[in-house]
Amino acid sequence: MALVDDERAYALCGSTAAREWFTFGSATVIIGESGMLIIVEAGDALGGSCVWNADEVRLVGPAPTPVRKRLMDEAWERGVDEKKLPVHLAVRNSEGLVYLGTGSVTQAGTVLRPGSDEHVLTDCALRLASPLSRPDLDRVRPCLSPADLPNLEWLGQVNDDRVSALEQFITGWYPAASETAELPPVQAPPVDLPEGLGHFYRLSQHRPRCLGVQNRVLPPSKLQTDPSGEMLVFGEENQGGFLWSLLWTLDGSEADPTVWFREYDEPPIAEREPLSGFLIQFSLFEASMGAEYVALCDEVTEQQLDRLTEGLLPVPLRPFCAAFPTRFFVAPGLVLHVSDERGDAGFSVWAGATHRAALAPLGDTPLEWIRFDG
Repeated sequence: MALVDDERAYALCGSTAAREWFTFGSATVIIGESGMLIIVEAGDALGGSCVWNADEVRLVGPAPTPVRKRLMDEAWERGVDEKKLPVHLAVRNSEGLVYLGTGSVTQAGTVLRPGSDEHVLTDCALRLASPLSRPDLDRVRPCLSPADLPNLEWLGQVNDDRVSALEQFITGWYPAASETAELPPVQAPPVDLPEGLGHFYRLSQHRPRCLGVQNRVLPPSKLQTDPSGEMLVFGEENQGGFLWSLLWTLDGSEADPTVWFREYDEPPIAEREPLSGFLIQFSLFEASMGAEYVALCDEVTEQQLDRLTEGLLPVPLRPFCAAFPTRFFVAPGLVLHVSDERGDAGFSVWAGATHRAALAPLGDTPLEWIRFDG
């Protein structure tokens, strides 16, 4: 990764006469007959265009139509044997213009332009052809200092006062919705619910993301019974592959009932933790899955896992999810979950954080990360 003269970088797009200049959010985009050059500013911008990690540059728009066409449409329109025009990526920092190499679009968001059938490119991610080294990443994406990270006071309450532990975790992890934000009206559930589930719903009023981003706890108005009429379905997998239920016959006498996991048409299986522990585990899982900053890796050996988690604290609950046993480890601003579902292939690890600085210590373990945002 080297400093380049501006005009030399622009020449990657073709002749001066054929170049067109645009902005894609805070990024500068130059399009020519030979290719495209995208320049982002050095820095760490959660809601803006920047180098996101060692493999990825993110752009946040909207993008002008010619930029969308070159990034999206022309890439698809060109045949397999036809050479695609390169997309060059660079970062402008205090040193000058730093060339990162070429990249390709791996993810994109679009919306339909009002009153038109044209789609607007709102954001996209480009994967670098050659990943950046750690020193080079620090050079073009200097990390911001973390604000106060969510603490671990809730962890000491997990086996003493789970209602308090759940509330402390959720209120610490998720910012409350603005007082002026339009929140959905509170709708009474169709049945009396165990106090733990009712409390969870009350917490979700100002923090709706705690209901789930991967899987979800159904809002009170969507609670329903299963086809047999024996179970009250209150949670589901994101594609409907499995459900979580409580016995429909609950009369309130069981303060902390069993949660039942059911996959497709298989018989229900009891979760290892009752509702109070299940809701903590569900919240930990969804917090990590929905985090802005993520680290994930497959085929982790037991020795690697021990090293990865040696600076973290285990959550003292039995494994979560009956079909895919999952354990949790935490640190301030970090939730890491470990799945045993891969068997002989090793463990699957996913960590989510409220700030990328909380992920940084995990990078000391030599692993083949699928994604690492630290």
